[in-house]
Amino acid sequence: MSYDLAVWEGEQPADDAAAGEVYDRLYATYAEGEQLPPTPRIRAYVLALLERWVDLSSDDKDDASPWSAGPLMDEASGPFVYFTMRYSVCEEVSTEAARMAAAHGLVCYDPQWERVRPTAEERAEACR
Repeated sequence: MSYDLAVWEGEQPADDAAAGEVYDRLYATYAEGEQLPPTPRIRAYVLALLERWVDLSSDDKDDASPWSAGPLMDEASGPFVYFTMRYSVCEEVSTEAARMAAAHGLVCYDPQWERVRPTAEERAEACR
């Protein structure tokens, strides 16, 4: 079982429903469509994730990678990246990945919760 996040370049959606509509459109275009090289901002975000957590690879003997698919950069296409993580680490990893997306000026959407992240609660927790 895995947990998914989508991150993209663009204006912050007005609400979770609007974000869901943007997500649906971007997923159909970039995750299910033709694979494009990631934009510089998406590439920088993925590289930041890989500085924080090891990429999934066949030589991950310690099973240290949180990702369910890899290499992670292959999950990026144009202004969009859709990535999966192991469910056993999803709370910690998804929270930090959402914060990192915000720090990069990107939108993070959680399709399981059907909401934009980081949530107000997650932002408040980061300030403590």
